[in-house]
Amino acid sequence: MGAKAKKALKKNMKKISASAAASSSSQLAVPQNPKPSADFLPLEGGPARKAPVTKPIESKATVLYIGRLPHGFYETEIEAFFTQFGTVKRVRVARNKKTGKSKHFGFIQFEDPEVAEIAAGAMNDYLLLEHMLQVRVIPPEDVKPNLWKGFKCQYKPVDWVQIERKQHNKERTLEEHRKMLNKVVKRDQKRRKRIEAAGIEYQCPELVGNTQPLPKKIKFSEED
Repeated sequence: MGAKAKKALKKNMKKISASAAASSSSQLAVPQNPKPSADFLPLEGGPARKAPVTKPIESKATVLYIGRLPHGFYETEIEAFFTQFGTVKRVRVARNKKTGKSKHFGFIQFEDPEVAEIAAGAMNDYLLLEHMLQVRVIPPEDVKPNLWKGFKCQYKPVDWVQIERKQHNKERTLEEHRKMLNKVVKRDQKRRKRIEAAGIEYQCPELVGNTQPLPKKIKFSEED
């Protein structure tokens, strides 16, 4: 290969390398005004559409349900315990209307919905006094107006001893006294039969009751 052929070959190689570099730079160049990319294209042609932006729904629930409450963990203890999460507005423990005893579930309301969410997540399935608490958020539409009825009332235990004492010592009429004695006699007869059926030789003492006769009705003749 002569000198002229070598020079022509070098020129051709330089041209090829220059054209290749120009094409690669044009492909890598970023346009000045890029068009926004479409999230999805319509099925039957037409312009591309952008997907609607959805905002996350903010929870407004502030009431929690607390289940499986242990004995002794009542309104005062619940409020003091849950105050570590935030400000507590009110607390109510479901109680029996007759005895006043706890039904082992209740409700608590916070001022901030975020605090309620955090408290529900932290205290659900929490072991407290050998009881696994069940805590969940109640939606606002499920909060009934009677939910907080009587939550400020202080519980007063029923004095059943005093009630039974009044019932035992009340003044009875003659007819009520007779009915009470008949019940006592029937219970004594049943007890005697059970003792005999068990094969026990025992002589039960006789009951001594004070039964007053009914007042006699005096009939007056028409002549008097």
